[in-house]
Amino acid sequence: MCTIPLLRGVCRECYNSPEAVYGTLKRRGMDLVTVTDHDSIDAVEVLRHRPDFFLSEEVTCRTPAGTEFHMGVYGIEERDHVELQRRRDDLESLIAFLNQRRLLFSLNHVFSSLTGSRAAADFEAFERSFPALETANGQILEAANRSAAALASRWATAHIGGSDAHTMASLGRTYTEVTGARTAPEFLAGIRARRSQARGQSGDFFKLTFAVWAIGASMIGERPWTLLLSPLMAAAPLVTLGNFLREVSFERKWSRALDLHTARPTLEPLSERAA
Repeated sequence: MCTIPLLRGVCRECYNSPEAVYGTLKRRGMDLVTVTDHDSIDAVEVLRHRPDFFLSEEVTCRTPAGTEFHMGVYGIEERDHVELQRRRDDLESLIAFLNQRRLLFSLNHVFSSLTGSRAAADFEAFERSFPALETANGQILEAANRSAAALASRWATAHIGGSDAHTMASLGRTYTEVTGARTAPEFLAGIRARRSQARGQSGDFFKLTFAVWAIGASMIGERPWTLLLSPLMAAAPLVTLGNFLREVSFERKWSRALDLHTARPTLEPLSERAA
């Protein structure tokens, strides 16, 4: 469920069925498919039997400084999910578990204010711990993705891309490529070996606004009485504009603090996609 005041408890963050997500991603050219729900693996149970699907999760974590961030963990099993949730507020313990299990994990949308404030000490912890950075996120501003790519190049970490889609429109528009990979193990091994490229679209004001409207329409379709809340949808552009300005400010602050604004790494096209 979404956490927006007035809509909490009546509106979901996503109305897509797992089967529809899978089918759309395959039509849009993905060789492999994974889904990274927030702190959950329940929704993708129906996809487990697909030979080109692997289970993943986006974990909400806490740094030693007390700030929050999102971590992508890929190719997990159900028992891993339990431990990820148990350790997510203890970063040292969480990283030790991930390394022990030899799981691939990434720091997601590090230059976005989505998870709140950031501390300078966070970046020191991130540099020590993360083998991969999300450098192309389909809902994050292009400047934030560029800064993440520059940081990944500086830290010599792998690049990961994903659509971060909450509506069908942006599914598979942002993805990860690994040349020569044919299976999920080969794909994940290629990322670990830093042979991956993050490709596709970034986010912007219009993309987010249309996504909010689409989610609102789905809410009304599921719960017709919420049509009474439709005036709130008229205010969506103001809300997304505020978010856009906050994101611009956040990216500028931290990219300048890390001296990344002049870095513009070049990405080469590769093959084999997953999103």
